[in-house]
Amino acid sequence: MNVAVDGLRPGVNDSTAPSKKPSREEAEAAVRTLIAWAGDNPAREGLLDTPGRVVRAYEEFFEGYNEDPYKELTRTFEEVEGYKDMVMLRDINLESQCEHHMVAILGKAHVAYVPTNKVVGISKLARVIEIYARRLQTQETMTAQIADTITRALKPAGVAILIEAKHQCMTTRGIKKPDVATITSQFTGVFQTDPRMEARFMQMIRGY
Repeated sequence: MNVAVDGLRPGVNDSTAPSKKPSREEAEAAVRTLIAWAGDNPAREGLLDTPGRVVRAYEEFFEGYNEDPYKELTRTFEEVEGYKDMVMLRDINLESQCEHHMVAILGKAHVAYVPTNKVVGISKLARVIEIYARRLQTQETMTAQIADTITRALKPAGVAILIEAKHQCMTTRGIKKPDVATITSQFTGVFQTDPRMEARFMQMIRGY
């Protein structure tokens, strides 16, 4: 399935997508090239199977390109007895890859929405986050994509999301500041216009 990298539904033209996906053999050859460039011998015993392992790992790291986050939210439920308050998922583990250095982004996401006339299974919200995380990302873009997809699919009274994560491109290379976390947030609807809703969201993140 061809899923646009900017989060649009399949079928929407995306000029940034590659015209032809390389074969597994080409991907493994690229790994061997990187091993040789790093200064090692890709033909030595300990590295013979490394290209295959790396490609299999990449299939897992980037499986979000093969999924449609919007589709995850299309099955909704209207029998909610008039419930119109916040629905929140807290402390969702997040593993992504920095698009600038292709190293890990590790952290947690917190997401909430206020339904209007329909709700979605709570696991689907976590799934949307996972799909976007399993792509090359910046944290800012990922935060906006998640909020936008929930807004488009559910048309809620408001969406709130906060992501707190550590970037290995900052903690293990370059400036090497291991204890620095990056926090991004996006608020729409009532979370943006009503300071009390934003405050409730932040309080619930803290667990009270």
